[in-house]
Amino acid sequence: MVRLHYRLSFKGTSDRPTGKAPALQRCLALAWGLGYHGYSNRLGGIPVRVLVLGAGVVGTAAAWYLARAGHQVTVIDRQPAAGMETSFANGGQISPCHAEPWASPAVIGKIVRWLGKDDAPLLFRWRRWDPDLWLWAARFLTNCTGQALEINLERTLRIAIYSRAKLAELRAELGLEYDQRRLGILHVYRSGREFDHACHAADLMRQYGLFRQVKTSSECVSLEPALAAVGTRLAGGIHTPDDESGDAHKFTQLLAGHAARIGVTYRYGVTINTLLTQGDRVTGAATDQGELLADATILALGSWSPLMARPAGLRLPIVPAKGYSITVPVDGRKGAPFVSITDDEYKMVYSRLGDRLRVAGTAEMAGHDPSLNERRWNLIRERAKGLFPDGGDYARAEPWAGLRPVTPDSVPLIGPTRLKGLWLDTGHGTLGWTMACGSGRLLADMVSGRQPEIDTEGLGLDRFKLFI
Repeated sequence: MVRLHYRLSFKGTSDRPTGKAPALQRCLALAWGLGYHGYSNRLGGIPVRVLVLGAGVVGTAAAWYLARAGHQVTVIDRQPAAGMETSFANGGQISPCHAEPWASPAVIGKIVRWLGKDDAPLLFRWRRWDPDLWLWAARFLTNCTGQALEINLERTLRIAIYSRAKLAELRAELGLEYDQRRLGILHVYRSGREFDHACHAADLMRQYGLFRQVKTSSECVSLEPALAAVGTRLAGGIHTPDDESGDAHKFTQLLAGHAARIGVTYRYGVTINTLLTQGDRVTGAATDQGELLADATILALGSWSPLMARPAGLRLPIVPAKGYSITVPVDGRKGAPFVSITDDEYKMVYSRLGDRLRVAGTAEMAGHDPSLNERRWNLIRERAKGLFPDGGDYARAEPWAGLRPVTPDSVPLIGPTRLKGLWLDTGHGTLGWTMACGSGRLLADMVSGRQPEIDTEGLGLDRFKLFI
C-alpha cells in the first residue's frame, strides 16, 4: 500500500491551482508512478513536493522521471518555453564517444599552443581577477594525469552509456520524433599522430563498454560519401555505431509536453532570485512572482547553477564554456552528411537535422557572456564549407551561442548536497543532451530512496572537497 501526501505551499494568488485539473494531474502522476514498466513507487516518508529549477533538456528529463516516480513536480524557468537556452541549438549529438575528459596529459601542450589565438578550439579570456575561474583551472590541472583521465573517463562513460539506453526506452515508449538519426557518430582525423592517440582512447573506451570501430580513410568515405572532398587528406576515422544524433530543442519541448500531461507544472517567464533556506535546509526558491516551497529542490540551471548556490553557502566547481553553432538550410544540396561527424582537428561536430545541417564547435571561457562573437561563428562556417563544400546554403546560416556548464574533470554533478533538500543535476558540459535522460532517471531514484540502476560513486559533489 503506497501512501502519498500531497502538500504544496503557495504565496501569492497566481500560484494557487483552481478547478479540477490539479487533482486530475495528481491522479495521472500517481497512475504513471505506480509500477509502470517495473518502475515501482516506494515513497514512504520521502519528499513528494519537488521543485526543478531549469527547463532545459536536463531539467525537463529530471522532471519527467520524478513525476513518473509519483512526485508532485513544478518546473520554473525564466524563458517562455522549455529548451530555450543551452539546449536550443547545440551540436545535436548523443555521444558517449565524446566522453574523453577535457583534462588530460596531452591537453596542456595544446592549451599552451592555443594561447593568444582567437581561432583556437579552446579560448581562455582571462580576466584580471576571477577567483572562481582560477580555482577551477587549478583543479583542472590536477586532473591532467593519466590516472585521473582513466577515472574520469569511466565515470563519464558510465552515465553517458546508461543515458543513451534510457533515451532509447523513452523514445520507444512515447513515440518521440525529433529529427533523430541512428547512424552512429564518425570521428575523422587528418593528423596521423592525433589518429593514433584516438585509437588508444578508443581501446580504453571499449574496456568500459563503448563499442568503437577504427576505419581507414576510404572506409570513412564509404560510410559517409559527403566526405569525398577531403577523403584523400584523412588519416582515418573511428565510428561509434550505437551513438545517435537529433534536435535537443525539439526533444525537450516534446518531453515537456508529455510531462505536463502526467502532472508536471511548468512555470515559464519566472525569474529565480534566490534559494530559500532554513538553517541547513533548502525549502524552495524565491522568485519575482513569489515564493515556491518544496521538500526537494533540484538545481538544473546549467552554467547559472553556481550563481544560485553561492548565496546559500555552496560553491560549485562549474564554469561556463561558450559554444557556438550555425544551422544551415540544406536547400536541396547533395553534399550534406547523413552520418553525424566529429572533426577532431577543429573540435567541430556536424549533425543532419531533417533539412538542416547543424554545425557546432569551439569553447570560449569568457564568463557568463552569451553574446555572439562574429569572428568565432564565421570561423565555424568557413571550416564547415571546407569539409562539406556542398553541405547547404552557408549564406543563410543562422548563428547561435550557448553556455555549457563544465566541471574540472568533465564529470557531471548528480545527487544530494550538504544542504538538506537541495539536489544537483548540473555540470554536464558538452554532454548535457547525451546525459540528460540517464541523469534524470538516476536523480529520481536517489530522491525516491531507491537503489539506482548504476553505480553513483564519483558523481557527487564530495569529490571536490576543495570547493565545498
